[in-house]
Amino acid sequence: MTEQLVHTDTAQTSGNSSVYSFDPNPEPVDNSSWMTRYCELVYNDSDDYWEPPISLRGLADIANANGYHGSLLKARANYVAGRFTGGGNLPMYQMNNACWDYFGLGMAAFVKIRNYLKQVIGLAPLPMVHMRKRRNGDFVQLLPEYKQKTFKAKDVIFIPQYDPQQQVYGLPDYLGSIQSSLLNRDATLFRRRYYLNGAHMGFIFYATDPNLSEEDEEALKNKIASSKGIGNFRSMFVNIPNGKEKGIQLIPVGDIATKDEFERIKNITAQDIFVGHRFPAGMGGMIPQTGSTIPDPLKVSQVYDRYEVIPVCKRIADAVNSDPEIPRSLQLQFDLTITHGPN
Repeated sequence: MTEQLVHTDTAQTSGNSSVYSFDPNPEPVDNSSWMTRYCELVYNDSDDYWEPPISLRGLADIANANGYHGSLLKARANYVAGRFTGGGNLPMYQMNNACWDYFGLGMAAFVKIRNYLKQVIGLAPLPMVHMRKRRNGDFVQLLPEYKQKTFKAKDVIFIPQYDPQQQVYGLPDYLGSIQSSLLNRDATLFRRRYYLNGAHMGFIFYATDPNLSEEDEEALKNKIASSKGIGNFRSMFVNIPNGKEKGIQLIPVGDIATKDEFERIKNITAQDIFVGHRFPAGMGGMIPQTGSTIPDPLKVSQVYDRYEVIPVCKRIADAVNSDPEIPRSLQLQFDLTITHGPN
C-alpha cells in the first residue's frame, strides 16, 4: 500500500505573522512493505493459485529504476545466453528472455511444445511476471479481463532460484540491494526536481519588518509562487521605505543539493547495486573511484565466467536435459569452456 503526504496551498495568519506553503505536490512514501516479510505464502482460493512472496510486477518495474540495476540484469542475461549454442528449437532471443526472468524475477520456465502425437518437439519460455502456480503443480498465465490460461505441471520445466522460506516460487539474489536501487533513483529525481524548480527555491522567506504592508506581502507571495518552472531564473527587487536592517531575510534549507551529497549518494548506491549482483569491478562500465585502478577485464571476466556464468548455464541445462520427455536432439547445449582461465 502506498501512503501519501499531501502539502496544500494555504496561507495562515495570526496577528502580523504569516506562514505560506510553496509546494502543493503530493509526495509518495515507499515503505517497501512487499520486501520478503512473510511467514508463509498465501493461497488465492478465488483465483486458485499461490500468491508470490514479492510482487513480480514490482520487480520488473524496479529494473527501470536507475541506470545500474536494469543494465546489470541485462548484462547477466547476456552472459548466460551468449554461451547458448542450441537445443530445444529455441532461438537466441528466447533464451535471453528466459535468462532475464531467471535473474530479474528469480525464476524461469519453459513450456513443452508437442506435436499431434503428444511428443515434445520444442520449448518456449513462459512470461514469469504473469505466471502463477497452483497447489497441484499446474501453472496459470494471468490474461487481460481476469482470464487465465492453464499449463499442466508435466508440460512446464520450472527453474527457480532457491528461497529457504518457501519452495513454490524463486526469489532473485539481488534483493539486498533493492533499497540502494531506490535511493539511487530518488536522488536523481530529487536532483531533477531541484533543477526544474530553478535550483534556488529551497528557502524560507523570513519577514519581520512592520513597514511591509499586506499588499506588498501578497505581491511577494505571488512572485515567489510564480517563480517555478520556465523562466524561474529571475531576480527580485524589494523596496521598503524606512525598513529595518534584516527585516527581510532569505534562509536556505536545501543545501544538500548544492554540495557533494548527490555525487556521494550516487556512488555509494551504485557500489551497493554492483555488490548486490555480485558483478565485479572492471566490468559493467563502472567508473573507478578516484585513486583506484581498474583490474584487468580479461582476468576478471574469466573468474566471473567460472564462478557465476557457467554455474547458471549448467543449472538451466540440467533442469531441461534431465526431464525424461526431452529427447537428446532437444537437449540444451552451452559453451562451458574458459579460455586461459585460472588453474
